[in-house]
Amino acid sequence: MKKIGVLTSGGDTPGMNAAIRAVVKAGMHYDAEVVGIYKGYYGLIHDLIKPLDGNAVYNIIHRGGTILKSARCDEFKTAEGRVKAFETIDRHNIEGLVVIGGDGTLTGARLLGKEHDLPIIGLPGTIDNDLYGTDYTIGYDTAVNTVVAAVDKIRDTAHSHDRLFIVEVMGRDAGFIALRSGIATGAEKILIPEARTFIEDLYDSLEKGRSHDEGAGIIIVAEGDDFGGAMEVEKKIKKRFPDFDIRVSILGHIQRGGAPSAYDRVLASGLGYQAVKALVEGRRGMMVGSINRKIEFTPFEQTIKYNSPINVELHSIAEILAL
Repeated sequence: MKKIGVLTSGGDTPGMNAAIRAVVKAGMHYDAEVVGIYKGYYGLIHDLIKPLDGNAVYNIIHRGGTILKSARCDEFKTAEGRVKAFETIDRHNIEGLVVIGGDGTLTGARLLGKEHDLPIIGLPGTIDNDLYGTDYTIGYDTAVNTVVAAVDKIRDTAHSHDRLFIVEVMGRDAGFIALRSGIATGAEKILIPEARTFIEDLYDSLEKGRSHDEGAGIIIVAEGDDFGGAMEVEKKIKKRFPDFDIRVSILGHIQRGGAPSAYDRVLASGLGYQAVKALVEGRRGMMVGSINRKIEFTPFEQTIKYNSPINVELHSIAEILAL
C-alpha cells in the first residue's frame, strides 16, 4: 500500500480532525503517502485532492469540524458518478481509501469498493452513535457533553422562574444523545424514537413534578420522537396544563461543533491508526470500531443493514430516576 486517500463525508463531527491526523501519522509509519480528498465524495468526482504530511495535520487534534471539509453529493449516488470518482482515484494512483462518516458515507464506500475492486476502510463519524459495529462513534461523547453543558445552564433559569423547558436535541432516528444527556442532567422526562411515549404517561410525570417543584423542570426530546419534536410536545402540554410557563430550546447545530472531548480524541486517534493498519494488512470493505474496548471490524453490509440498539437497561434507569 503505497498511497492512501482519506476523506470526510456527511455531517461534521468533533474528532474528525483527530482521525485525519492519525491516518496521516500512521501512513508515515507504514511508508505510505497520504492524500486528502476535500469535500468528501464530491471531491473525488471533481479531483479536489492534495497531499497531506505532518505539517498539514500539525496542531489540529483539538479542533472541531474537519480540515478536509464535507459536502453532500447526489451525483455520487449514481453509478456514473462513482465511475468518475474511481477515475480520479486511478489517475492519482490511490490504492486504498479511509472514509470517515455515518451511514450514508459507509453506504457510498461499500458501493465504490465493490464496483471498482477498491480497498476501503470506514471510520464511524457521527454524533448520533447509531452505527452497528461500535460502542461509540466519533463525536458522540462531545455532543453529549455539549448538551449537558447547555441544559445545566437552562436549568438555572428553569428553577429561577418556575419554568418548564423542553429541550430538543439531535436524533432524527436515534435517541442516544437524548438518553445519555437526559440522565446526566436529571431530566424529568426523556422522549426518544426507540421507545413509544404515551401522552397520558407524560402528563402523569408532569403532574407529579408540579406537586414538589411548581412546574419547573427539563424535558429532553430527540427530534425524531413520537410527537414530532419539541414544538409539538409544547402544544400538547400547554393544552393540558395552560398555567405552565413553558419555553422551548432547540440546540441544533451547536451539538456538532466545538473542540472534541478527550474521549473522542483518543477514540478517533486509535481508529484512524487501525484503519491504515488494516489497509496495509489487506483488509477491505469494513468499518473499524471499538466494542467492549477492543478493536473490531464489521463488514459494511452489516454496519448498514443493522441499527445500533438503544441500551434498554439505561432507558429503564432513566425512567426510574425521573420519578
